[in-house]
Amino acid sequence: MSKPSRQLFGTDGIRGVAGAFPLTAESTYLIGRALGHDLMRATPKAQAVIGQDTRESSAWITDRVASGMAAVGVEVHSAGVITTPGVAYLARSRGLAAGVVISASHNPWMDNGIKVFSGDGFKLTDARELAIEKEIFALLEKPGAADDTALKIAGPSLPGELALRKAYIEELAGSVSADLSRLRVLVDCANGAATAEAPELFHKLRVQATFTHITPDGKNINEGCGALHPETLGRTVRESGGKFDLGVTFDGDADRALFCDAQGRVVNGDGVLLLTARDLQARGKLAGSTVVATTMSNMGVEIALKKSGIRMLRANVGDKYVLEEMLKTGATLGGEQSGHIIFRDGEATTGDGLLTALRVMDVLVRSGKTLAELVGDLKVFPQKIQNVRVREKVPFAQVPEVQRAIAAAESELDGNGRVVVRYSGTEALARVMVEAESEEKMLALTAGIAGEIQRVLGV
Repeated sequence: MSKPSRQLFGTDGIRGVAGAFPLTAESTYLIGRALGHDLMRATPKAQAVIGQDTRESSAWITDRVASGMAAVGVEVHSAGVITTPGVAYLARSRGLAAGVVISASHNPWMDNGIKVFSGDGFKLTDARELAIEKEIFALLEKPGAADDTALKIAGPSLPGELALRKAYIEELAGSVSADLSRLRVLVDCANGAATAEAPELFHKLRVQATFTHITPDGKNINEGCGALHPETLGRTVRESGGKFDLGVTFDGDADRALFCDAQGRVVNGDGVLLLTARDLQARGKLAGSTVVATTMSNMGVEIALKKSGIRMLRANVGDKYVLEEMLKTGATLGGEQSGHIIFRDGEATTGDGLLTALRVMDVLVRSGKTLAELVGDLKVFPQKIQNVRVREKVPFAQVPEVQRAIAAAESELDGNGRVVVRYSGTEALARVMVEAESEEKMLALTAGIAGEIQRVLGV
């Protein structure tokens, strides 16, 4: 018997266009109420922290969600503009019932979203999200359910926004023992949440950091910058004439980070997993000599890890699913090609771009090697990811034309490559990923499968 599917929550919370359902003034208030009821059932006198990114819509959505939570008795504390992992840390370290983040991560500025962490700092389970969804839809059918607009944010029992952010920065700074002061780093903050913490954190650790895209205006988050456009970072580092040892770039809510070496070559999450896994293994901290990646991670990193005596497991795409596999297997390192990296040798409960940046720099300093040297033996199989916008997410198993195209591609690869076809967890997109030994074959097979999806399911 299949599990009931969630209609609002995707792989990373609730996403949509700000102002349209499910992110209208009414529905965001009711989401807050439903979440508040869930918290109050489990924790009388529940308290929660709420943070946001720099989007134009984040302030009013934060107010509406906080109002809904407060209306049912939850005491809500604002952390202001803060990274997603910063909210997870505060929820856990302050003993709160939940942490809520208003952000759409790497999506365009017109979009927004609501992510929720439980009091232990982990994302909500699918079952709990489904229960909250049911109440949201029940409230939507009840006349007057969104009339109460009482707002109660930041009670006296917790410090204010600046102090909450400072506590998170102190925690991050304390996680690194190496002297990072010799490193010259270009830091792209994506005009997002990292602008609130990254400069203070890097200054505290005496990193020679130069910052770009740190002037958010509500509409420029992720625009031609950040982890969505690492080539921007790479080009600037390359054209600097040896001014930087490496570059780091975050996405809009800074739960992931990508890098480039001193020559401007991009190093994605696969490269980060490889270099941090080897470091942890050498120090006896890689539990079970195991790393958890996803179906999207390149075959090249799997081969490189195997040569180092490290096993790679694959989870579904989405850092919550990587974390589930890590908790199940006891793995201390996991992550995604997109730059979500989870370190469980410490207290982290989710991907954290700032922490990832510190850990990579820490390895560089202790090893005495450059980023290029640390990933120099990673031979990446040519990989193509093509997105196809779809009308609806019909299971591919129910679409014979798509199944035939996938089977034909796999037959042609004959084990020397991979095909992964899946739907985005946050958008109406089908994603076709093909790896092959030759670029020509990779492009042809990707186009063939994407063409069938477009023909049958496309907009």
